[in-house]
Amino acid sequence: MHFPRVSGVLLHPTSLPGPHGSGDCGPAAYHFVDWLVSAGQSLWQILPLNPIGAGDSPYASDSAFAGNPLLIDLQELHQQGWLSAEELAPVAGLSELHVDYALVRPYRMQRLDWAAQRFLALPAPHASRTDFDAFCAAQAGWLDDYSLFMALSEAHDFRIWPSWPEPLAQREPRALAQAAARHAGRIAFWKFCQWSFFRQWLKLRAYANGRGVKIVGDVPIFIGHHSAEVWAHQSLFELGTDGMPTVVAGVPPDFFSATGQRWGNPLYRWPAHARDGFAWWVQRLRQVFELVDVVRIDHFRGFAGYWEIPASEPTAIHGRWRDGPGAALFEAIAAALGPMPVIAEDLGVITPDVEALRRRFAFPGMRILQFAFGDDARNSFLPHHHERDTVIYPGTHDNDTTLGWWATAREHEREFARAYLDVDGADMAWALIRSACASVADTAIYAMQDLLSLPTEARMNFPGQSAGWWRWRMQWSQVHDWHAQRLAALCRLYGRLPTPE
Repeated sequence: MHFPRVSGVLLHPTSLPGPHGSGDCGPAAYHFVDWLVSAGQSLWQILPLNPIGAGDSPYASDSAFAGNPLLIDLQELHQQGWLSAEELAPVAGLSELHVDYALVRPYRMQRLDWAAQRFLALPAPHASRTDFDAFCAAQAGWLDDYSLFMALSEAHDFRIWPSWPEPLAQREPRALAQAAARHAGRIAFWKFCQWSFFRQWLKLRAYANGRGVKIVGDVPIFIGHHSAEVWAHQSLFELGTDGMPTVVAGVPPDFFSATGQRWGNPLYRWPAHARDGFAWWVQRLRQVFELVDVVRIDHFRGFAGYWEIPASEPTAIHGRWRDGPGAALFEAIAAALGPMPVIAEDLGVITPDVEALRRRFAFPGMRILQFAFGDDARNSFLPHHHERDTVIYPGTHDNDTTLGWWATAREHEREFARAYLDVDGADMAWALIRSACASVADTAIYAMQDLLSLPTEARMNFPGQSAGWWRWRMQWSQVHDWHAQRLAALCRLYGRLPTPE
């Protein structure tokens, strides 16, 4: 799909300011949309909206369909009368500078529990209860499994589902019915959280769309083993009779890692997906497009070919390449959903079959300027090699901030970058922002950390490191009028300002 010539900003909602330990769907999110408009931006790129998992990562979720309860605006629940002002008082340790999930998670979940109890006690008929019931009915295809899965996870101290009693692990209908009755209260709680998230997020998205800003979402290719969907659809994943993965996902050894990366996600049993017309994937993408306007698909190369690692292997060294579903998957999705505004994350070692698959469906790929200066003028990430069907970034959430990258760059990279960009390196974050904005690529997206010229301490993630990331938060005191003015001026200069419809 051809994208218009625009630009946007990458900032996950958890990184927004706010009084309850992490960013959410509250007033700061609306203010950020207004700021994007003042800066001439048309896109707000986020990370996955799913609940966080191992290492606090949104790419290791316990559901591919659910929204993150930590993004629910607690103040709005107070306005509804389901939380008191006293209950919203911050507790010691909650920081405005970073997200401390060990404190934020119990603080927010306790308040969601209180709000749910009051909401569920509302007498019928009640407008909110009617809306809640309609949501539960509309989303039952995934919500029923998810809410039961979460209730059972709590009841079993969040041990992985294959360790549950066999009738529950193997989803025997009688056992599931008994569990649903036994845990009805907690099931209702988890449904309340999802209703609250969807209700608030869709209102925020409508506000952004109304101001000319589209949301760029993110779909991880793989999902976590301890997730509602793997438990509910075991035949679609490469699992043994004990429910444990027989093979797992990752990437082979490369320049960056001598042992590769062993992600540990279960792999898809693609023939099973193909037999039912890829219905699970169609449902997944349909729901994502209910929440966002454009979808970035992570690790796109895995749909052409993926690295399969025996589950018994401690590293990614001893794996093998296997064929992915290829065009058949995207043909099935397109037949069901129509043309899809998709960005293909085609980074890493990209073979001709990956490029052919991307081009067949006209999905723009990605280019990262921080990767452009390591060798010579043949580097494909350099702007003179860019094509229109490309999304250009100075750096993404997986990169260091541009200032952090520049501080540790090799001398060859520094010399080449200074010469290529015709700068002295004193303002490298904005030098890469300018270069991205000037690129022929249809879409340019800048990390908020780079717009604020922040150092390594503001980095969002470090691939391969399992703890200590996803914590950065911005402060409005860091944002000055000139940031928006300078960005809007660049977009005007290079033809990226939004055009009135």
